[in-house]
Amino acid sequence: MSSTHLNPNTLVLAGGCFWCLEAVYVRVKGVLDVESGYANGDAQRWPQLSYEQVCTGHTGYAEVVKLVYDPQVISTRELLEVFFTIHDPTTLNRQGNDVGTQYRSGIYVSNDEQRTVAQAVLADVQAQWPQTVVTELDVLRHYVAAEDEHQDYFEQHPYQGYCAWVVAPKVEKFQATFKRLLA
Repeated sequence: MSSTHLNPNTLVLAGGCFWCLEAVYVRVKGVLDVESGYANGDAQRWPQLSYEQVCTGHTGYAEVVKLVYDPQVISTRELLEVFFTIHDPTTLNRQGNDVGTQYRSGIYVSNDEQRTVAQAVLADVQAQWPQTVVTELDVLRHYVAAEDEHQDYFEQHPYQGYCAWVVAPKVEKFQATFKRLLA
């Protein structure tokens, strides 16, 4: 799917495992829909895609969440402020023990207004970090929804090891930091 077919209030974010991002954004006021998926990979070489293929790191796809939001309730800037609070934008192709290009940090926009906001937020974030911020900013070129078993994963498996040790702390950090944005 190209970005021209997206709702203009759609933002796609890559920040490590999509389970982490999804678990946070389903709790954000003004986010109408959150879907885990894969974005900006080699669509010619990989027209059909699976989680196992993405996990190899050979497809070029990143694990992402696609957010549809109400800009009257939450702004693109606020969505990105949450994003930069719940992941490390300075680790290239890595979030914690998740390593590979599929775990890169990325912002995939659907319009010029989002790009302008993302550029400003990236500049602000870089000013706050002593390390180089490696978050890529690009137009969403291709998006594929993840398989059903990856949707609402944290909600369905809160006590699974990865969820308990990796996802839950990110949710708790979001809830403590952004009380005003809780749905």
